[in-house]
Amino acid sequence: MNKEAAFTPALGLRFLTPLYDLAIALLTRESIWRFALVRTISLRPDEHVLDVGCGTGSLAMLLAKQFPDSGVTGIDPDPDVLRRARAKANRHGVNIGFHEGFLSKEFLERHGPFDVITSSLVLHQVPLEKKIEILLMIRMGLKTGGRVCIADYGFQRTPMMRFLFRRTVQTLDGVTDTQPNAEGILPILIRRAGFSDVVEVEVIPTLTGSISIYHAG
Repeated sequence: MNKEAAFTPALGLRFLTPLYDLAIALLTRESIWRFALVRTISLRPDEHVLDVGCGTGSLAMLLAKQFPDSGVTGIDPDPDVLRRARAKANRHGVNIGFHEGFLSKEFLERHGPFDVITSSLVLHQVPLEKKIEILLMIRMGLKTGGRVCIADYGFQRTPMMRFLFRRTVQTLDGVTDTQPNAEGILPILIRRAGFSDVVEVEVIPTLTGSISIYHAG
């Protein structure tokens, strides 16, 4: 498998990547769910957070600005979005460590462990076995007493949310990988990865389906 085929590009198709930030802002009520995720993460001074699948760095930027005494690291396999993330961080004068690649044991041994590991809008678009692998890696990368905070498409509770999810996310990212999320599998997988006290903190309806905020320790 070549590197290009190993991950789903932003918005599902490479040529749509430049539109990613605009699409997320317009269609997902980004300001609401992203700030809800930041509140859930609630970094303390000197804590170190890892953003898995950091994309163009929007979440990492918020965290670095709101918690300047904490360390922020981002990892993503897509060099295109990372170029945008680094440029964005440079423009705003924030210090974020961006790394190209997948979350792996080697990366965690070099850069971890972390107090908090977060991820947003990543797990819904990867195969079931990859969802499991990512959550196991997250568990491995946390310090004792660490926590995971996730924002992603979760259980689509209403006919309207299911309809919107099918018409948008599943049109771009496909049905096979996204359907388990729509059926509510994420809390189950988080528990199976070894986390306890899994809480769905908030559910935010959007034009692309509902986005859930999860917290677990």
